[in-house]
Amino acid sequence: MGKKPSGLNAGNKLSKRRAVSLWKNKYYVRKTLNLKVKSDPLEGSSQAKGLVLEKLQVEAKQPNSGMRKSVRVQLIKNGKQVSAFLPGDGATKLVDEHDEVIIECIGGPMGKSKGDLPGIRWQVIKVNDQSLQALRAGKVDKARK
Repeated sequence: MGKKPSGLNAGNKLSKRRAVSLWKNKYYVRKTLNLKVKSDPLEGSSQAKGLVLEKLQVEAKQPNSGMRKSVRVQLIKNGKQVSAFLPGDGATKLVDEHDEVIIECIGGPMGKSKGDLPGIRWQVIKVNDQSLQALRAGKVDKARK
Protein backbone atom coordinates (compact mmCIF):
# COMPACT_ATOMS: atom_id res chain seq x y z
CA MET A 1 0.00 0.00 0.00
CA GLY A 2 2.96 2.29 0.42
CA LYS A 3 3.52 5.15 2.79
CA LYS A 4 0.61 6.69 4.68
CA PRO A 5 -0.30 10.24 3.71
CA SER A 6 0.79 12.87 6.20
CA GLY A 7 0.05 16.53 6.23
CA LEU A 8 -2.64 19.05 7.04
CA ASN A 9 -5.23 17.77 4.52
CA ALA A 10 -4.56 14.02 4.87
CA GLY A 11 -7.54 13.24 7.18
CA ASN A 12 -10.01 12.28 4.45
CA LYS A 13 -7.53 10.01 2.72
CA LEU A 14 -6.57 8.35 6.05
CA SER A 15 -10.19 7.64 7.01
CA LYS A 16 -10.87 6.07 3.60
CA ARG A 17 -7.74 3.95 3.99
CA ARG A 18 -8.94 2.78 7.44
CA ALA A 19 -12.39 1.86 6.05
CA VAL A 20 -10.83 -0.23 3.27
CA SER A 21 -8.45 -1.95 5.69
CA LEU A 22 -11.21 -2.90 8.15
CA TRP A 23 -13.00 -5.01 5.53
CA LYS A 24 -9.89 -7.18 5.23
CA ASN A 25 -10.32 -8.27 8.86
CA LYS A 26 -12.51 -11.41 9.02
CA TYR A 27 -13.67 -10.70 12.58
CA TYR A 28 -14.83 -7.19 11.63
CA VAL A 29 -16.73 -8.58 8.63
CA ARG A 30 -18.46 -11.28 10.70
CA LYS A 31 -19.48 -8.78 13.37
CA THR A 32 -20.63 -6.03 10.99
CA LEU A 33 -22.69 -8.29 8.71
CA ASN A 34 -24.14 -10.26 11.70
CA LEU A 35 -22.92 -13.54 10.16
CA LYS A 36 -22.75 -15.38 13.53
CA VAL A 37 -26.46 -14.87 14.24
CA LYS A 38 -27.46 -15.64 10.64
CA SER A 39 -25.58 -18.96 10.50
CA ASP A 40 -26.28 -19.99 14.11
CA PRO A 41 -29.14 -22.53 14.44
CA LEU A 42 -29.90 -21.15 17.94
CA GLU A 43 -30.18 -17.64 16.42
CA GLY A 44 -27.92 -16.00 18.98
CA SER A 45 -29.53 -17.46 22.12
CA SER A 46 -27.50 -19.51 24.61
CA GLN A 47 -29.92 -22.43 24.93
CA ALA A 48 -32.76 -23.92 22.88
CA LYS A 49 -35.49 -26.54 23.20
CA GLY A 50 -35.81 -29.37 20.73
CA LEU A 51 -37.21 -32.84 20.10
CA VAL A 52 -34.99 -35.92 19.83
CA LEU A 53 -35.28 -37.48 16.36
CA GLU A 54 -32.76 -40.30 16.74
CA LYS A 55 -29.81 -41.52 18.79
CA LEU A 56 -26.42 -41.57 17.10
CA GLN A 57 -22.93 -42.84 17.77
CA VAL A 58 -20.14 -40.71 16.38
CA GLU A 59 -16.63 -42.05 15.95
CA ALA A 60 -13.96 -39.98 17.74
CA LYS A 61 -11.28 -38.22 15.71
CA GLN A 62 -7.68 -39.44 15.59
CA PRO A 63 -5.67 -40.31 17.67
CA ASN A 64 -8.57 -41.30 19.96
CA SER A 65 -10.93 -44.18 19.35
CA GLY A 66 -14.38 -44.89 20.69
CA MET A 67 -17.99 -44.20 19.91
CA ARG A 68 -19.28 -40.91 21.33
CA LYS A 69 -22.99 -40.96 22.15
CA SER A 70 -25.07 -38.16 20.67
CA VAL A 71 -28.60 -37.38 19.50
CA ARG A 72 -30.12 -35.66 16.48
CA VAL A 73 -32.34 -32.82 17.71
CA GLN A 74 -34.94 -30.77 15.82
CA LEU A 75 -35.23 -27.29 17.31
CA ILE A 76 -38.75 -26.12 18.14
CA LYS A 77 -38.10 -22.42 17.43
CA ASN A 78 -37.11 -22.79 13.76
CA GLY A 79 -37.23 -26.49 12.79
CA LYS A 80 -33.47 -26.76 12.17
CA GLN A 81 -31.72 -30.04 12.95
CA VAL A 82 -28.48 -30.25 14.96
CA SER A 83 -26.40 -33.01 16.54
CA ALA A 84 -26.01 -32.76 20.31
CA PHE A 85 -23.56 -34.64 22.53
CA LEU A 86 -24.78 -36.65 25.55
CA PRO A 87 -22.21 -35.99 28.30
CA GLY A 88 -21.44 -38.59 30.94
CA ASP A 89 -21.61 -42.33 31.39
CA GLY A 90 -25.02 -43.92 30.73
CA ALA A 91 -26.66 -40.70 29.53
CA THR A 92 -27.84 -42.40 26.34
CA LYS A 93 -30.11 -44.72 28.37
CA LEU A 94 -31.91 -41.71 29.87
CA VAL A 95 -32.83 -40.12 26.54
CA ASP A 96 -35.45 -41.65 24.24
CA GLU A 97 -36.77 -40.63 20.84
CA HIS A 98 -39.40 -37.82 20.91
CA ASP A 99 -38.14 -36.57 24.29
CA GLU A 100 -37.96 -32.82 24.77
CA VAL A 101 -34.39 -31.70 25.45
CA ILE A 102 -32.63 -28.40 26.08
CA ILE A 103 -29.27 -27.94 24.36
CA GLU A 104 -26.48 -25.43 24.89
CA CYS A 105 -23.11 -24.63 23.30
CA ILE A 106 -20.43 -27.25 24.03
CA GLY A 107 -17.76 -24.56 24.45
CA GLY A 108 -15.28 -25.33 21.68
CA PRO A 109 -12.93 -22.69 20.29
CA MET A 110 -14.74 -19.92 18.34
CA GLY A 111 -18.08 -21.72 18.53
CA LYS A 112 -16.72 -24.83 16.81
CA SER A 113 -16.77 -28.45 17.98
CA LYS A 114 -14.79 -29.47 21.05
CA GLY A 115 -12.11 -32.11 21.50
CA ASP A 116 -12.45 -35.30 19.47
CA LEU A 117 -16.12 -34.77 18.52
CA PRO A 118 -16.31 -34.15 14.78
CA GLY A 119 -19.04 -31.67 13.84
CA ILE A 120 -20.86 -31.62 17.16
CA ARG A 121 -21.23 -28.10 18.59
CA TRP A 122 -24.02 -28.63 21.14
CA GLN A 123 -24.66 -30.70 24.26
CA VAL A 124 -27.81 -31.84 26.05
CA ILE A 125 -28.33 -30.37 29.53
CA LYS A 126 -32.00 -31.21 30.29
CA VAL A 127 -34.37 -34.01 29.34
CA ASN A 128 -38.13 -33.42 29.81
CA ASP A 129 -37.35 -30.48 32.15
CA GLN A 130 -35.13 -32.68 34.36
CA SER A 131 -31.40 -32.00 34.63
CA LEU A 132 -29.37 -34.68 32.84
CA GLN A 133 -26.76 -34.48 35.61
CA ALA A 134 -29.39 -35.14 38.31
CA LEU A 135 -30.88 -38.01 36.27
CA ARG A 136 -27.45 -39.63 35.94
CA ALA A 137 -26.80 -39.26 39.67
CA GLY A 138 -30.16 -40.85 40.46
CA LYS A 139 -31.41 -37.79 42.37
CA VAL A 140 -34.59 -37.50 40.26
CA ASP A 141 -36.65 -39.93 38.20
CA LYS A 142 -37.30 -39.32 34.53
CA ALA A 143 -40.55 -37.50 33.85
CA ARG A 144 -42.89 -39.04 31.28
CA LYS A 145 -44.20 -36.67 28.67
